[in-house]
Amino acid sequence: MQILWRDHTGESAYDRARWNNVFNLERPNCSPRAVIKATCTEDVVSAIKIAGQEKCQIAVRSGGHSMFVWSLHEDSILVDLGNWKEIAVDADVKIAQVTPSVTGLELNEYLHANGQLFFPTGHCPDVALGGFLLQGGQGWNCRNWGYACDWVVGVEVVTAEGDVVFCDQHKNADLYWAARGAGPLFPAVVVKFHLRLLPDPTAGLRSSCYIYPANMYRQAFEWVQSVVADADQDTEIVMVAFYCESRGEVCFKVHFVTMKADGLAAEHALKQLHQGRPPGTFTEWVAREDSLDSLFSDQRMVNPPSHYYYTDNSYISNSVDVTEALEESFMTLPPGKPFAFWYPMYPRSRRPAPDMALNVASDHYFSVYAISNDRDDATRCRTWVEQTMERIRESAVGSYLGECDLKLPHDWYWTKDSARRLAAIRQKWDPGCLFCTVHAEQGEGV
Repeated sequence: MQILWRDHTGESAYDRARWNNVFNLERPNCSPRAVIKATCTEDVVSAIKIAGQEKCQIAVRSGGHSMFVWSLHEDSILVDLGNWKEIAVDADVKIAQVTPSVTGLELNEYLHANGQLFFPTGHCPDVALGGFLLQGGQGWNCRNWGYACDWVVGVEVVTAEGDVVFCDQHKNADLYWAARGAGPLFPAVVVKFHLRLLPDPTAGLRSSCYIYPANMYRQAFEWVQSVVADADQDTEIVMVAFYCESRGEVCFKVHFVTMKADGLAAEHALKQLHQGRPPGTFTEWVAREDSLDSLFSDQRMVNPPSHYYYTDNSYISNSVDVTEALEESFMTLPPGKPFAFWYPMYPRSRRPAPDMALNVASDHYFSVYAISNDRDDATRCRTWVEQTMERIRESAVGSYLGECDLKLPHDWYWTKDSARRLAAIRQKWDPGCLFCTVHAEQGEGV
């Protein structure tokens, strides 16, 4: 176990440790008292003992992809799990045991090579499982296959007392409940996830894409909303707004990804959707052979490292005209790298709610990303995000933890009953508030 103390480590080595793997250049300038690089459960137990001796809090970093860098807290002990990567698979029962720092790309490459299996990881390949799963996990085709945390069957954690415990629906069920949706408020350190796996659906992966100019916004958006209910259950649907420099306007990309073992079945599903699409695209492809590697590569392009990011999101009420409610927000997208997208949550949003912290508040998910490599431009883009979210507030009914900073009351992210339940679980398992949550300016009520 390597420990780098703030007051006894060279400045450059200390800065490399505290910023290690942090994706977002928009980050708090916090200085942990020490950074502990943990590579086993015993290291995490030792870190908790050290925090007790030092009378300071514990913060945890799995992969560093948190947009709001919740792993950085002033004068904390930062436990960096980034170098601890373990995957074990029981192919007979289709269960994987995985440490939190393993990324989606690493996990699915391993699963593909060892049993032709699959897990619905995040869309960005370098996102580690730790924060992704604790926040709920909007993974591949989550509207049909469920959020990634729906596939978590157990977690191994280290508690504030330094005990190592296993949690599932039968043992320590309250922590298991919280591990699926509590995000940075989870009152323990996850050291291993137990994940239920799918047969690999990527052999027949196909995609279709339709890119429309700004004046086709309503026709394109109403069409894609109309196909959701009857679309194939293995088809992911999204509409993304981006600024097209060559056209000098906001454009809209309707993207379908169908993952099936049988390519012909995937092509049939996409061609069925194609029959009703409105004319007017300036770019399109239909049922093209695709791959997970290609999709991951696309995500790297639109979410580049070494940039300033600010994100926010809302679930939009099922009772409003979503096309009308989001039109101005889409149309005012600034030039550059920012983007916004609508993602349907139906039918997952209408299924009986599993007993977990995660709350899927409606059929419609809307998210905005401000991205810039220039600090001043990043401030301008952040203002656009804040104005956008304020504009749609009356139409919104909640937010997803993974792309917001938890600055609103807890019942905005969880139901009122779940917020009270989470508070009780935190009081039971971490009464002394050993574990850091969000930054004070983000969540004063935490």
